[in-house]
Amino acid sequence: MSTLSTAEILDLDLPDWRPVGGALRTRFVTKGFTAGMELLRAITPLAEEANHHPDVTLTWPHVDIALVTHDAGGLTGKDVDLARAISAVAAEQGVPADPSVVQVLEVALDTGDHEAIEPFWSAVLTGAPDNVTDHEVIDPTGQLPGLWLQASESAGEGSEKQPAMRFHLDVYVPHDQAKARVEAAVAAGGRVTQTRFEPSWTVLEDTHGNTACVCTDLPHG
Repeated sequence: MSTLSTAEILDLDLPDWRPVGGALRTRFVTKGFTAGMELLRAITPLAEEANHHPDVTLTWPHVDIALVTHDAGGLTGKDVDLARAISAVAAEQGVPADPSVVQVLEVALDTGDHEAIEPFWSAVLTGAPDNVTDHEVIDPTGQLPGLWLQASESAGEGSEKQPAMRFHLDVYVPHDQAKARVEAAVAAGGRVTQTRFEPSWTVLEDTHGNTACVCTDLPHG
């Protein structure tokens, strides 16, 4: 099954959903645990019929849902169809969606030799040295954010130069919320240090030089 690009997803009529962090995500504001359970009860037959099961987080005030076709390695028509069906059920129950608040946190570690340290970080975070995909340590239990081993700009692969071993945070937000998030960070004392990869990500620093990136699922220019 072919995957859909972020641009293709955004061209579809999916007002309740946003592509964030490699998945189609939303939050339904239930304002109560019982209402959340009722929504999930109504969604379950849809997922079973489609043989396509979303990741769901139920809390007292809301239900978070993420859709991705794992065996295709991205978003597909199956995700779009189920998203529309879920939105229809939520509308019938009078449960509004608020996709503007969805976000995903990824931790990044700059290194000059990611392959040398990937097994260590995988073992520390997951208990096994081989839970790594495309230089990202992924917790198979789904409890920890991903750790991306990022090639450092200050030391290339195999370089004798001491690599920059620096952690920073990548915060994935909806594409239509990124500008506001960057502006909020700047207003709080930060500064933008790099924009050449926008709209995919913007690099910021706090007053002590600590780095963070506000990211979207859009490709960079």
